[in-house]
Amino acid sequence: MRGYLRQPLGVAGGLCLVFVVLAVIIGPSLMSQGPLDVNLTNALSLPSAEHLLGTDRLGRDVLSRLLWGGRVSLGGLAEALAIALILGIALGLLAGYFGGLVDNTVSRVTEICMATPAIVVMLMIYGISDNNSHLGMITLGVLTSPNITRVTRTAARAVREETYIASARVLGLGRLRIIFDHVLPNVWGPIIVNAAVLAAIILGVQGGLNYINLGVNPPEPSWGGMVADAQKVLSKQPYLMLPGGMTLTLVIMSLLLVADGLRDAMALGRERFEPHEGIAAQPATRSEPANPANPATALSVRGLSASIRGLELVRNVSFDLADGETLGIVGESGCGKSVTASAILGQLGDGFAIDGEVHFGQVELNSAPRGVRASSRGSGIAYVSQDPMVALDPCFRVESQLGELVGRHDKLRGRMRRARVLELLTQVGLPDPKDTAARFPHQLSGGMMQRVAIACALAGRPRVLIADEPTTALDVTIQGEILDLLRRLAAESGTSIILITHDLGVVADICDKVAVMYAGEVVEVAEVADLFMHPAHPYTRAMLSSNPTAAVPGAKLPTIPGMVPAPSQWPRGCHFHDRCASGLNACTLDAIPLSDVIGSDGHEVRCIRADELAVASNSEEAGHD
Repeated sequence: MRGYLRQPLGVAGGLCLVFVVLAVIIGPSLMSQGPLDVNLTNALSLPSAEHLLGTDRLGRDVLSRLLWGGRVSLGGLAEALAIALILGIALGLLAGYFGGLVDNTVSRVTEICMATPAIVVMLMIYGISDNNSHLGMITLGVLTSPNITRVTRTAARAVREETYIASARVLGLGRLRIIFDHVLPNVWGPIIVNAAVLAAIILGVQGGLNYINLGVNPPEPSWGGMVADAQKVLSKQPYLMLPGGMTLTLVIMSLLLVADGLRDAMALGRERFEPHEGIAAQPATRSEPANPANPATALSVRGLSASIRGLELVRNVSFDLADGETLGIVGESGCGKSVTASAILGQLGDGFAIDGEVHFGQVELNSAPRGVRASSRGSGIAYVSQDPMVALDPCFRVESQLGELVGRHDKLRGRMRRARVLELLTQVGLPDPKDTAARFPHQLSGGMMQRVAIACALAGRPRVLIADEPTTALDVTIQGEILDLLRRLAAESGTSIILITHDLGVVADICDKVAVMYAGEVVEVAEVADLFMHPAHPYTRAMLSSNPTAAVPGAKLPTIPGMVPAPSQWPRGCHFHDRCASGLNACTLDAIPLSDVIGSDGHEVRCIRADELAVASNSEEAGHD
């Protein structure tokens, strides 16, 4: 509802509908003249104090007929829409959840219903029922129900594959209980949007039927019938076309605006993150000054923060990335690594606020015009997702998808475009580029798809490549090949790489620098060797000690107690305080800035006890020696 109230056109449409419905319900009882009261001496009069909307050719009050006719038109709309929703939702849920024979039967019946000429059926029904309006609206509801059936079926098919549906089955819930308690609540969104559109269609069809006196018996009023009456005296009083015609148009447009508003609100709701109820969202703050950007670097990030509705997800992220350098960003899930990458690209979506500076070359992207920022994506900063199927369209061959990117960045066509496509596939180490180019994504292995995704990212010859866990779900051999590919790209083309990963072994193997993130903050930045040999932050030390490769045989593997706190639960000072074995009360008093580690060049840490703990650690190591 909050999202819908932010759609001005949708709100306007909704208010208009509410006004019309209330007027139709309350208005007739307030009128002093009935819809059938004839006064031939005052026929075809214009609006006046006695007749606010004038009179028709028989001297009947137009406003009274408009209000009473609204009961006929809106009542018929409600009748037909209710039938369409009840029938459509029921059949759609059955087809979507059960599948198989039930799905095939419902789908075939739906297709037959949609192929049946509705106007012929409606004429036949009105003919054999002596113009029965209720039977006509029921028939119209049945004929339009396939629209709801198809939408419900599609949504239900997607929901039935969710884990919580499988859990409900395992727990022994009955099918009908699962359908109504778990499936239906999760498919209401598209049903409501399509119901608003369908209501506009039904009202238009009903108005057309009333125009030819089907579903209403003159002199009983209806909006479509009023348009037909006005047409008979069009040459004498053209004004009479406005009340009935404009009311029909206004209500139909309002229904369509409501549908658009609901659709946009749903899209915004899927992107929006809501704070946990009862916990106040922390305001966006800048706890440390941002050092000037380094113009000699490929990418310079200063004080980057990302928030949604005042709730910070990433705070004060700063780092520099030189040409040909590989920066690893590590940390547990929920620490803000992927959000940081999306904030750099400006791809967090509506509702997010981004603060700080992202300098790419000589351009500060956050303050640059939208066109400048868009032009930097792909050709300046490229992105490789952890799931290549997200980047590849299953409906097109590799050559078509990669060729589209080549055409956009290099403006190549024909043979030159194909040659560039094969060059990119060769560059990422695919053994048979021609064969790969001719295949669909589902015909490729996981490693081949990831290589194709990297080729797509390289199509614009980017200066910076952001790789978000590019080796996830790949076997060890393929992981090694992908890492070798990234290392070769940095060495041969000078491409700078930001590698987001959970694997400390990958960081040690390929990265030059490391930024450790925890709960939305960078807690330590250092050269790879310096970080592994002399970790300064307690979180970094805890991660390294819990690495199975460094475990003592036969000893219990150390773990980090607790979990990463949600953004709404970040403590005021050190975000790691609740899980830190070395924490003090002073750690919670105020935000802690990044500071240089004594005796190290370029090694920064966000810990007030870093130097003290480093001395204690060195003394302990010396004692062991």
